[in-house]
Amino acid sequence: MDLPSQCAVVIPCLNEAATIEPLVQAVRKYLAAVIVVDDGSNDGTSELAAGCGAEVIRHAKRRGKGAALGAGWSRALERGFTWALSMDGDGQHAPEDIPAFLACAERTGAELIVGNRMTNPDGMPWVRRRVNRWMSDRISRLTGHTLPDTQCGFRLMRLETWAQVHLLADHFEIESELLCKFIAAGRKVEFVPVQVIYRNEQSKIRPVRDTHRWFRWWWQTRGWHRTRVLDKPLERRV
Repeated sequence: MDLPSQCAVVIPCLNEAATIEPLVQAVRKYLAAVIVVDDGSNDGTSELAAGCGAEVIRHAKRRGKGAALGAGWSRALERGFTWALSMDGDGQHAPEDIPAFLACAERTGAELIVGNRMTNPDGMPWVRRRVNRWMSDRISRLTGHTLPDTQCGFRLMRLETWAQVHLLADHFEIESELLCKFIAAGRKVEFVPVQVIYRNEQSKIRPVRDTHRWFRWWWQTRGWHRTRVLDKPLERRV
């Protein structure tokens, strides 16, 4: 299959004027179609992204990362793409890693390929590393699969499968929910090592509010899995 022609890149953004232009330019060396979803920026992110060849979807006010990703995935599906590669707009994901995702999909037939920063996490801040490992351990136990990096937003996904699963998250818990729903649907998931890039960018995570949202999602998902998944063990595919 000719993945580069079937895949669009979806980049959710909030005030990423400092990074979005070079990011789009670098990404388009690997995949030509780039959809930037501007989630209420006020710094010229949309104009800069459009100026270097991206299609821009603009939200008038902030709706959350999950909502931004959903808008981008829907647009990619409307345009006839089979796959979507999601990246953050702050420069934490290296475009040079894109070929590894495409190769993994070709080689394994997985329908969700997630970046794994934990093979060499030295550049990741200590607190984020600990939180990521804690969350990944909880979700691994819940699904019965070994999931080394559940929070990485750098991931390649088959859009047809996404359209068939019912996602509820509108914010940062989208990464966790997407993994759980693909596994619950019996879809193959793989991980590929990616670079760890942290500079001086300001995190868009709101610690109190987003932590509360994640735990609320976690408790709801535990109940959902116990009634619909854990009583019918899935084939181990990860």
